[in-house]
Amino acid sequence: MKPETDLLLFEKEEIEKGNTLIAGVDEVGRGPLAGPVCTCACIMSLKAEDIIEGVWDSKKLTAKKREELAEKIKEKAISFSINYESEKTIDEINILNATKKCMANSINSLKIKPEVALVDAVSSLETDVPIRAIIKGDALSYSIGCASILAKVARDKLMDDYALKYPEYGFEKHKGYGTKTHIEALKKFGACPIHRRSFIGHFVEINE
Repeated sequence: MKPETDLLLFEKEEIEKGNTLIAGVDEVGRGPLAGPVCTCACIMSLKAEDIIEGVWDSKKLTAKKREELAEKIKEKAISFSINYESEKTIDEINILNATKKCMANSINSLKIKPEVALVDAVSSLETDVPIRAIIKGDALSYSIGCASILAKVARDKLMDDYALKYPEYGFEKHKGYGTKTHIEALKKFGACPIHRRSFIGHFVEINE
């Protein structure tokens, strides 16, 4: 499946404004019952010969395709930064604030400062980089799509690692999302250290 719109439309608009260092920013993992939220900011080369074919919303791609594209994205990126906010932080400040914090950290830790950041759906971040929020940006912007792929591959790898540590939950299959098998395991075994207490209270009793 290919996008129906020009994925460089927003980038072209920014270039017309004089902005050539454009960061795409996206998150993965707002919805799961376990694990951190992960964000990525990346500044991609927008030269015609450097545009990577097949980049789109990471959720529309197979795991194998995402991994292949992630390697190409890292090769072509001018700069990229991947960050996490833990389940503990999510429980303390809520998922939206944790996501905003993580996004800001990703932007601010880029080795090259962008002139503008195209961000998937989120605005008002703690950064001095101008923000342009784009609804469904991971499916509409090349730069955000690249960030989405890097974040998704990174978080999936982390959840695969957690699956080895907590094998009874099947994290390698659902990556922490609330599937039927995950909820059944949660009810049977209770919460493990990476479960989000603020997310699972209506599935199991939290005694801490």
